[in-house]
Amino acid sequence: MPRFQEILLLVGQLNYTWTNTESLLIYLIAGLAKVDKETAIIIFLTLNTTRARIELVERLAKMPKTSAACRRAVLTVTGKLTRQAKLRNKYSHCIYSFDEAGTHGSTQLMRIVDGKDEVKYGKIEALDDEEMTRIHGSIEDIREINKDIWSIVIDNSFPR
Repeated sequence: MPRFQEILLLVGQLNYTWTNTESLLIYLIAGLAKVDKETAIIIFLTLNTTRARIELVERLAKMPKTSAACRRAVLTVTGKLTRQAKLRNKYSHCIYSFDEAGTHGSTQLMRIVDGKDEVKYGKIEALDDEEMTRIHGSIEDIREINKDIWSIVIDNSFPR
């Protein structure tokens, strides 16, 4: 399989794994806010960024009515999710480039960095073996986060 296809399949898997895991925040919202799942879905969908959803879950976890053990578990898992969001966001918001054979690839970030005297944009990075390993590792980490969220939901009898 050409590297081009391998990368696109891997990025698709990263996005699928991420989306599946991010949606589990619905159960944390339901349990921490003490609302039913349908209400939690409305809240989740009303917040249109991952960052906003994670911040809501963290703020709910920090409320006095949340047990210390639950708070620790939730804040640990949201910290892990936030760290993984960086790589996922990179691959969701970049331009991909490949040579004619589809074997050498790179990404160009779609971000502007304002410096004191200049503007920089479009940092280019290679999609080499090291980067592929990072993506594989991120997918595995997100899968573990998924399991951690389910443990919190089950351990705290949150609505499912």
